[in-house]
Amino acid sequence: MEAGTLTKETIMNLDLKQKRFDDFRVGDSIEVGLLIQEGKKERIQNFAGDVIAFHRNGIATTFTVRKVGANGIGVEKIFPYYSPSISSINIKKYGKVRRSKLFYIRSREGKATRIAEKIMTKEQKKALKQGPVLEKE
Repeated sequence: MEAGTLTKETIMNLDLKQKRFDDFRVGDSIEVGLLIQEGKKERIQNFAGDVIAFHRNGIATTFTVRKVGANGIGVEKIFPYYSPSISSINIKKYGKVRRSKLFYIRSREGKATRIAEKIMTKEQKKALKQGPVLEKE
């Protein structure tokens, strides 16, 4: 197939397979399970933190997770959403934010970095987990 006959949207969504992760947003506290290969062995290493950015760009979609490490030093990782090295994403807490990018958290320390929790009923949580499923034809 020639690339000249394909539109930009078709190229960006080529070989796009829907992941079966829970729907998370900016402000949520999540735990990302990464597959780490050490020699012939594989293990899962968890990286837990707050989602501060989500870049939706077809197959190149990424999200940024920030956590505070030892001695109060912030650690950020950018994960490709459709990467085969991500085994699981668990939502620990739903955040209540009014912005799509939370880069202002980088300049804050201590309790000022906390994100307010979004309080939901059981029915709301169930409806959120049963979000729309998109499959490629």
